[in-house]
Parts: sequence; structure tokens; C-alpha cells
Amino acid sequence: MNLKELKEELSVKCKNGVAFLSSAVVVWAVMLMILVSKFTLETKNSLILWSTALLFPLAMAFSKLFKAQWKVDSNPLSILGFYLNIAQLVYYPIVVWAMIRRPEEMIIFLGIITSAHLFPYGWYYNTKVYMIMSIFMSVSILLIGLRTDVETLWIIPLFMISFLVILVVLLYKDYMRKERISKS
Repeated sequence: MNLKELKEELSVKCKNGVAFLSSAVVVWAVMLMILVSKFTLETKNSLILWSTALLFPLAMAFSKLFKAQWKVDSNPLSILGFYLNIAQLVYYPIVVWAMIRRPEEMIIFLGIITSAHLFPYGWYYNTKVYMIMSIFMSVSILLIGLRTDVETLWIIPLFMISFLVILVVLLYKDYMRKERISKS
């Protein structure tokens, strides 16, 4: 198999990673509920940080629901997907810094990091959808974040949910197109 074929195999078998993105929609919905709660900002930020631990178990459940593989052992690029996922964790010190030094902006940092980390999946799954949406989401969250205050922080997860749902729909359409081509 050549490189393009390996990436296409991952795209089809993993369904462009829509299970992980669907999981992210749920996690961001939890964050939205936390931000509209009556807790203090410090408590909200701690709960938001802890809520990210739901991502992987939910992604496994969505993988079963969508009948998507989350890794393809026979594909040598599969391990790269794992590293791309882990890469987001390397950015968490920035989120922790924001939680301590800029608590009113932590959710903005998390939104931008989440959005930006999606960019390399465009190469990984051989689809420009990830690249375009990653840039659009990162810049949009920055611009929205510049206009929010402590009382309106809930708007960040609301936009992230919307962006992620759009991303899932676009990526699923891309997967369906690739699956049709691979069967013909």
C-alpha cells in the first residue's frame, strides 16, 4: 500500500474519527452545563478540566455505536493517530496555567487548543475538512473569546458544540463518499 491508500484505509475504517468528535460534543455539552451552573468560577473550571476525562470512554462507546474502528492495527499509520490524540494532553499545562492565572479565560484556551489540535487529522485521514474547520474554529473561538466576559463564558462551549456537530456531519459525508469509492 502507498501512503495515500494507508490514509484512505484509516479514513474509511475509522470513519474519519467521528466517534471521538461525537464524544467531544458530549463533553462540551457537559462543560456548557457546568458553566451555566451556580458554582464559583474556580469550581466550574476544576469541573471542566475533570470533565475532559470523559472523552476517551465516550469515544469507545461511540465507536461501537457507529461500528467504527478507533485504531487499525494492520495499518502502520495507526499509531500516529494515538500520538495525535496524546498531543492535546501536552497542551494541558497551558489550560492549567489559564485556570490559575486567567480563570475567566480558561475555557477560551481550552476551546482554541481543542480546535487547533484537529488540524493534523486532515493529513491523517486525507481530508481537508479537518484542516479548514480547525482553522475556522480556532480563529472563531479567539474572536468570540475577545467579546465575552465572565457572565457569558457559556457561549464558548455553545459554539464549540455547534462547530463540532458541523465537523461530524462534514466528515461523515466525506467518509461515505470514500466508502462508496472503495467499494466500486
